[in-house]
Amino acid sequence: MDIVVRPAKTEDATHACNVLRRSIVECCQEDHQGESEALDAWLHNKTTGDVRSWIQSPDLFSWAAVVEAKIVGFSMSSRSGNVLLCYLVPEVRHMGVGKAMLKAIGEQAKADGINALHLESTKTARSFYLRNGFVECGAPIAAFGMKSYPMKKTLVE
Repeated sequence: MDIVVRPAKTEDATHACNVLRRSIVECCQEDHQGESEALDAWLHNKTTGDVRSWIQSPDLFSWAAVVEAKIVGFSMSSRSGNVLLCYLVPEVRHMGVGKAMLKAIGEQAKADGINALHLESTKTARSFYLRNGFVECGAPIAAFGMKSYPMKKTLVE
């Protein structure tokens, strides 16, 4: 399977939004446990319009992961090295798509002189980030009525 991670384009917004929503609903059940309040809060800003504005923002880097001409992953980071999103559709889990998106984020951050990446992981993604060089850097915090785990990855040693 060839994975291409490229900067997201405005016209990717609908597909990227679908990736985010499917990933949250289908992959993150351990976090939201199917509770409608938690899901509604988490999905509230996952609209095509919001995704389009994120892609267009000069303060953010957005990436689309493409396999066989389909967008199967979407990730986003800030210019300061905060990983804000890293989601993929369920059918490509454990196939290297997430890792490829993290690599693109890391390379962009290094090119911008950022020494470390920071994020708040879901329970679902926690082991993924640990496998990819992140370490926990604080006590769990509440987000959308669920726990999230502050994590960090040093880029320059």
